[in-house]
Amino acid sequence: MDAPFYAWPWEFLGSYKYALYVIFLAKDMYTRFQQDRIKDSWTLDTLKDSWILHILILSMLRLIMYQSWTSYSNMLFLTRNSRIIKKGVDFKQIDKEWHWDNFILLQAMVANLVISMFPTIGEHHVWNKSGFITTILFHIAISEPVFYTIHKCFHGDYLFSHYHFLHHSSAVPQAYTAGHATFLEHLLLMMVIGIPIIGTFLIGYGSLSLIYCYVLTFDFLRCLGHSNVEIIPYQTFEAIPFLKYIILTPTYHSLHHAEMGTNYCLFMPLFDALGNTLNRKSWKMHKRNYLNSGKNGRVPDFVFLAHAVDMSSSLHAPFVNRSAASMPYYTRFYTIPFLPVAFLVMLAMWVKSRTFLISFYHIRGRLHQTWAVPRFGFQLFLLQYFLPFAAKGINKHIEEAILRANRLGVKVISLAALNKNEALNGGGTLFVNKHPNLRVRVVHGNTLTAAVILNEIPEHASEVFLTGATSKLGRAIALYLCRKKVRVLMLTLSTERFKNIQEEAPADCAKFLVQITKYQAAQNCKTWIVGKWITPREQMLAPSGTHFHQFVVPPILQFRRDCTYGDLAAMKMPDDVQGFGSCEYTMERGVVHACHAGGVVHALEGWTHHEVGAIDVNRIDLVWKAAIKHGLKPVSAHSV
Repeated sequence: MDAPFYAWPWEFLGSYKYALYVIFLAKDMYTRFQQDRIKDSWTLDTLKDSWILHILILSMLRLIMYQSWTSYSNMLFLTRNSRIIKKGVDFKQIDKEWHWDNFILLQAMVANLVISMFPTIGEHHVWNKSGFITTILFHIAISEPVFYTIHKCFHGDYLFSHYHFLHHSSAVPQAYTAGHATFLEHLLLMMVIGIPIIGTFLIGYGSLSLIYCYVLTFDFLRCLGHSNVEIIPYQTFEAIPFLKYIILTPTYHSLHHAEMGTNYCLFMPLFDALGNTLNRKSWKMHKRNYLNSGKNGRVPDFVFLAHAVDMSSSLHAPFVNRSAASMPYYTRFYTIPFLPVAFLVMLAMWVKSRTFLISFYHIRGRLHQTWAVPRFGFQLFLLQYFLPFAAKGINKHIEEAILRANRLGVKVISLAALNKNEALNGGGTLFVNKHPNLRVRVVHGNTLTAAVILNEIPEHASEVFLTGATSKLGRAIALYLCRKKVRVLMLTLSTERFKNIQEEAPADCAKFLVQITKYQAAQNCKTWIVGKWITPREQMLAPSGTHFHQFVVPPILQFRRDCTYGDLAAMKMPDDVQGFGSCEYTMERGVVHACHAGGVVHALEGWTHHEVGAIDVNRIDLVWKAAIKHGLKPVSAHSV
């Protein structure tokens, strides 16, 4: 059983708690209606008197503040070298901090209650400079020592084990972590933040701007301390030494999370110095961390070179919304207003941009990163088929990423989806042939993709229907299955390409490869392998009970209710992966596309060959066994 005041009163509401903000808004609208205000009365004085509206606005600004800081912390292309704790934020921490914003709702409710109980507080100014000075004095004289004392008490045996441990359970501090605490702790924190405001109003110096400025400054400094990114120049403290006792740094507070017996202060290390709890390493580590921000960090062992699919999916990134990125992608209604921003960013990246770091994780002491080419999937498709001359520019970005990985000392770089398109660069062959002395191994990962698809096909299957039959993957799948004496109906209009594949098959197996030119020829086959997008009308030609395996991007529409559909080829990462906290496109948590997994296997095995161009059918079983050996697991995905 939880300790008293551990859980939040509205915990049972989950995300429906946000409806409480709607109640505030409804109350404000009802009050306006009752007072029979007309448009001409919407003056500045009217807006000042609308406390409920101001509480709502301030709450929204606070949410934006914490979200902005968390986004900044996760902009690894800006902060990777400035990070204090080098670990990644995993799904476990994200889930624990999911309702980090409970305290904002709590303070909004209490503020509304205070306004209702003491209506005379509405008699205020918009600005009062005396109020700012008074608030600062209240903060230094009361809030700082009160917080220090409470915080130190919560590190006692009982209070820590029953309450404060929750806050310290987050391995990597971020702005959201500042709000991740129990109900009791936030009741006390509300007192800390409320004393200067209420005190200033009681002596007649209160103002509307004071509330906005103090609360947002309070939040800003809380976010700064928990950001895990050192941004304060150490030269500031060398030039003005006493400042280091006035303002904490991210390093200072990170030391508190690492060595919990020190650095208890709210914002002013002065109180740690007075209480003899100041960690003597604080300034030395701050200088070291800041200096390290100007140096290149650890070189990754493996890089997965990805790209966004479209503008909506580009918002499914950890630096846009960490929580949403931790769940499989789908178009969320609240992201729709941001699509114009995504469009402008896309145009800006088209004009001037380069490959950038998106995410990372660790596995068995190795650092694996995901980089993104500044192009979208639909751009790659359109430029390839309608503006072929632009393919040179796309390949230039991919080539620069490969050469950069080579300079850094990356061991393996794996190409995602359209980055290894056969028509674009021959599945990576273009780069390997152009740069024969590459130390980094270039991998398309399609060998494991083929293995995943083939291992999903039932052993008793005697016939399959294959679209995209002459593609790189289609060819490998067809050649593998015909060796198993499985009849492969290969949909292609190119007899020449079909014959070339058939000639690769062993003499006694070539007869199992059959060219067909119409979907109707597969109307009795219940195993469809889709490598080229098919319409709902074409799906209707499949018999009832058909299972659609697929390696087409984007996945086909799940139109048939009497059939089952497989997801894109994927594998679940090993259990010992660390700091893995974002979903790869539509994949479930902990699952990556097979081409990503193929690169991981290549790196873990320490293979020294490039995996580009045509798939070596003879290596399909070898790569599959290596994946299983290293703890990767097949994902069975049969959705109706």
